[in-house]
This record gives sequence, structure tokens and C-alpha cells, in this order.
Amino acid sequence: MTDIAKPSLSDDLGLALDLADLADAISLDRFRASDLLVSTKPDRTHVTDADQAVERTIRQRLGTARPADGIYGEEYGIEGTNTRQWIIDPIDGTANFLRGVPVWATLIALGVDGVPVLGVVSAPAMGRRWWAASGAGAWLADGGLAPRRLQVSAVSDLADASISFNSIAQWDEAGYLDRLIALTRAVWRDRAYGDMWSYMLLAEGLIDVAGEFDVKPYDLAALVPIVEEAGGRFTSVTGEPGPWHGNALASNSLLHDAVLDALR
Repeated sequence: MTDIAKPSLSDDLGLALDLADLADAISLDRFRASDLLVSTKPDRTHVTDADQAVERTIRQRLGTARPADGIYGEEYGIEGTNTRQWIIDPIDGTANFLRGVPVWATLIALGVDGVPVLGVVSAPAMGRRWWAASGAGAWLADGGLAPRRLQVSAVSDLADASISFNSIAQWDEAGYLDRLIALTRAVWRDRAYGDMWSYMLLAEGLIDVAGEFDVKPYDLAALVPIVEEAGGRFTSVTGEPGPWHGNALASNSLLHDAVLDALR
């Protein structure tokens, strides 16, 4: 009896892109819908019927295509145990989604032994999709244009840097507000673009640093390969790699150590 061949990373990426197509069809249909159902979870965050429908559909498809793999999703938790785990945020930016703001996306990642090896960020209301797989580069499809490969910026001096901190309240609650303000005084420009968009702007080379607190692995896992394959660096605010630490700091690599020093 022969062993079933493990899927290649290219096959996994193809599946992730197919999952994003399924998700986009559901989420766009419910975006700005007059009958959108919104409820509040125990952690006081919102969830819509679109979040739930997207995750259910992705789980069903993975159950058929990758039945041995584990799944970790925002809405329905952890299912299965395997060195391979699909990490799903059905709608990152639910607050934007329910208010009709188009900055939201489905995040799909595959982690192997805890390391994200591919990520897809699909933002259909913006007409944009970003993706990456280890060793294959980071890419953006923007509207009807051909996909283009991404590269982070070459800014090497904090005084010339543009940063996004996502939410000042998060930094305040984490006890980092004074350090954040000091950092904003050291850079050229600061903004709070929010959610996945900060990191995608970083991967495109349009800003140079992004960071935030109060995040879960499913908020970050898909972002890691895209930032890293574009030439950036992705850690916690204290320098640990990966999406598992409840906070994040991403940069164009050249500025990373300087920002870590500023936040110590």
C-alpha cells in the first residue's frame, strides 16, 4: 500500500486562493446588506453572519481537500491536531465591514510546525488580493491588472520613515503609549491605517513600519509570509518571531532593530 503524497506548497497556495474566491463571493454579497445580522461575542467584539458563513465554508472545503490538516479559526476555534494547521480569520476588520467601510479582508494561512508558510489576504471590496508562499515571493493582484511582485521599501533612517500603529488605545492599554509617542516624534510620518492594511502597505513598500497590540494568531498568521517574502521582518514588539505573542511589529527589515530599541 503506497503512502498518499503530501501536497506541495504550490498546491496548498492554489487551494488557499480558491478558498479566498469562495470567501469573497460570500462576504461581498453580505457587505452593506440591509439585513446583515450582527451580534456581540463574550470578548465584546462583533461578529456578523458573514464572518460565520465564510468560516463555515472554508472549513467545509478544507475538510474535503485536506482532511488530515488542523484548522484554527476565529469563529469556531481549533479543530484537529496536525503539524499542518490552516489559520483563518474569515473577516479581518469586522468593525469596518459592519459600518460599510471597505477596508476588510479574509485572511488564510497555512502553518507548518507553528511557522506560517503561506498567506492570502483577500480584500474584495477594495479590489485587491495579496499572497505569498515561502520561497515564492509576495504578490499583489490589483483589480484587473496582472499580479506584481512586492518589495518593501529601502528606507534606512527612522527620520525618513512612515509608520502605522493601528490603534492608540491598544498601545495605551499595553503600557506602551509613552514609547509610541516617542517613536512618532522620531519618524517622518505616523498614521493608523488599521487591521491588515497596514501590513500590506508595508509589503508594497508604501510605509516602513507597522505594529499593534491585542491581536490573535488568526489576525497575523497570513500577514507574516507576505511581509517576509517581500523582504520585511515580522516579530513581536519584543523581537520574538511569528504570530503567537499577542502583539506584532513588522518593518522593512532595515529599521527593525532601531524600532525594537525605541520600544524597549
